Amino acid sequence: MRVVPSELRGVLLFLPEPRHDRRGLFTRTFDTAVAARHGIDASTFRQDSQSRSRRGVLRGLHGRSGRGESKLVRCARGAVHDVLVDARPDSATFGRHVAFRLDDQDFAHLFVPAGFLHGFQALTDEADVCYRIDAEHDPAEDLAVRYDDPQLAIDWPLPISVLSERDGAAGSWADLRVALG
Repeated sequence: MRVVPSELRGVLLFLPEPRHDRRGLFTRTFDTAVAARHGIDASTFRQDSQSRSRRGVLRGLHGRSGRGESKLVRCARGAVHDVLVDARPDSATFGRHVAFRLDDQDFAHLFVPAGFLHGFQALTDEADVCYRIDAEHDPAEDLAVRYDDPQLAIDWPLPISVLSERDGAAGSWADLRVALG
């Protein structure tokens, strides 16, 4: 398994090495020893979640206030355009975003440190996204910024087919910056 650091400090892309043969394939999707060599204590993950989305569905941009949450994200079925926005006020890359393609061909896992906003758009007819999260969900800590905020200028690859009411009513990046201090 290779690990590739992102241009945003702390973000890591884990790249498994699937073995293909006439039966199909086998791959190790996570290895605690590899994670530990890159500063991730896998024993801190507290819950696993999964979502299923149809082509064009956009989820996000979501984050957590307070201590925040770190998560390991992968696409178990289909493909997604996954976006992270650095919302750590003390970070040199505050306000910058980075995008990744996560799919069921390469099995890449994205490590998202606390302090990031996260969102994705389904690129295939169905996309299952799995999250391993290190904090229990507390709705009082939910943060959301509009996916189309002009200050972030995120380029989503497809027209938006479905958006939740919560995501449609999300605040602006400017408002979040004020709230973060």
